[in-house]
Amino acid sequence: MALMNSPSFAHPHPEPYGHGLRLRRWDPASDADAEAWLRGMSDPEFRRWNTPLSPVTDLDAARASLRARDDNAATGAGASFRITDAETGTTLGHVGVNEIDHTFRVARVGYWILPEARGRRAATRALAVAAHWAFTDLGLHRLELGHAVGHDASCRIAQHCGFPYEGTLRGAMWEADRQDAFRDVHLHARLATDPEPDPRATAVESGP
Repeated sequence: MALMNSPSFAHPHPEPYGHGLRLRRWDPASDADAEAWLRGMSDPEFRRWNTPLSPVTDLDAARASLRARDDNAATGAGASFRITDAETGTTLGHVGVNEIDHTFRVARVGYWILPEARGRRAATRALAVAAHWAFTDLGLHRLELGHAVGHDASCRIAQHCGFPYEGTLRGAMWEADRQDAFRDVHLHARLATDPEPDPRATAVESGP
């Protein structure tokens, strides 16, 4: 399926789509969005591999987190998308293009999938759509993807989406549920000049 994109990053509601998905902006005012964000951020499997700067433990914290991401979108510093099934509109998870540096045309990508949506290649397909959008609509040159060493599912997703392993960053992220201890990170990256892979190829996803 061809990927369609919004006219520009300045558009208030870009909705890139393709591969059976539509990426929608999270709405801080939506109870459903806040509830889905809370479920994703508090899921034990997510917390096993990620430690947010500000924990999301209730709906008020979820709304505050979404408002912060909305502010980043308004300044062009990031774009956070709710992964939805293109036919049903069901929320499957999240994919973000973060820490956008428009000077060097580089950003970091991240994603997580709700427990009930895992095993359907949602992360692989969403990353493919988001990367295409970032390279075409934003004109970025390099996208980086980092995950905790040992997170094999995320490693496979990165490889399937054309993000080869580039090295290990020592002590580059917090340990699970701690901000006083660190663990190593595998760095993957993809350039706009790299071949665009086919995300329909078999990929196993068992975690966020």
